[in-house]
Amino acid sequence: MIERLFINAAAADGSPLCIAVADGKIVSMGPDVPVVPGADVVDLQGWVVLPGFVDGHIHLDKSFVGDVWHPHQPANSLRERLAVEKQALAQAKPMADRAQALLAQAAAFGTVAMRSHVDVDATTGLENLHTIMQVRDQWRGRMHIELVAFPQAGVMSCPGTVQILEAAARAGVDVVGGIDPTTLDGDADSQLDAVFGIAEKHSVKIDIHLHEPGLQGVEQLHRIAARTRAAGLGGRVAVSHAYSLGDVTPDVLDRIAAALAQAGVAIMTNAPGNRAFPPVLRLREAGVNVFSGNDNIQDAWWPYGTGDMLQRAMLVGYRSGFYTDESLHTALHLVSSAGAAVLGLSGYGLAVGNEATFVAVKAPNAAAAVASAPAERRLIRKGRVQDLVSERSSN
Repeated sequence: MIERLFINAAAADGSPLCIAVADGKIVSMGPDVPVVPGADVVDLQGWVVLPGFVDGHIHLDKSFVGDVWHPHQPANSLRERLAVEKQALAQAKPMADRAQALLAQAAAFGTVAMRSHVDVDATTGLENLHTIMQVRDQWRGRMHIELVAFPQAGVMSCPGTVQILEAAARAGVDVVGGIDPTTLDGDADSQLDAVFGIAEKHSVKIDIHLHEPGLQGVEQLHRIAARTRAAGLGGRVAVSHAYSLGDVTPDVLDRIAAALAQAGVAIMTNAPGNRAFPPVLRLREAGVNVFSGNDNIQDAWWPYGTGDMLQRAMLVGYRSGFYTDESLHTALHLVSSAGAAVLGLSGYGLAVGNEATFVAVKAPNAAAAVASAPAERRLIRKGRVQDLVSERSSN
């Protein structure tokens, strides 16, 4: 029995849309409003309806959201940056409080799922991971959170970290991470042996931070693609950033894109402001799943970010030169369905039979929503309109 009707909505192309909901699921969608005596009626006033946003790459353990303003401190190397971060976090509010504040802010923008990388290494052990796991438990039913054990300080270059990654997998982490196997660790084969070995042994996914430039980075991607094929892990491996894909010539790009597509390796980009980044359209044309995330938000790495994935879609589109409605829809796909596929979300998206969780945005269509990222939004979770102001203030 239909319990709630969302009327006067706009579909992605701007056409009229009505959504009928029962038991928290979408039971019908179309331009016509059915006659359903007794159903609650919610008038969306012509706002466009979009799938809930998916943040495919965030760091809940690092952000200063919910804390005082922390002025950015310059650093000349990765190791120096790690030292700056460690000192800043020691002076910040408790991690759980900051993570709660960032989650509430992201939810208020319409994010319904995310993949969070959490630092683990031989010095901190699993302390950060356990904290964020507790926060995740408190958000069950409101935010789907997938956790990555992220070896920020290196795998082989930080002795004992392999054992910590193993322990994280045993503790129930969803994904095992890696980082710059050559430039940071100096031993690509050993790092990839460890990461892929843990993934296969514990049936977890893989997400590797890769900042290595040019042909060196592309070489690394070929290694990752080959190992993914050999292990039969297609669809379970992602590479975050992969800056090198924006550095190389078209012929080199086409070869690695084909290898990534064949292996089923996804690429995450946040369209960073000061760096070449993967060419989204060319990779997608080759069959590579490209998704997006906010990455760092107001932390020791950079002062920018709000947690708004619609704004991230706008930034990806802006930096990629997306002007047509079709390409703007592609930017939206990066922050919704593409990320949902990487996280393995079931029942996601605007389709009959799926969970009635979506975002209404004050814009006439999806392209306009991406181009301007309007602030006025309403989140509908399982068919119920959420009071996002109250949700944010209660966390």
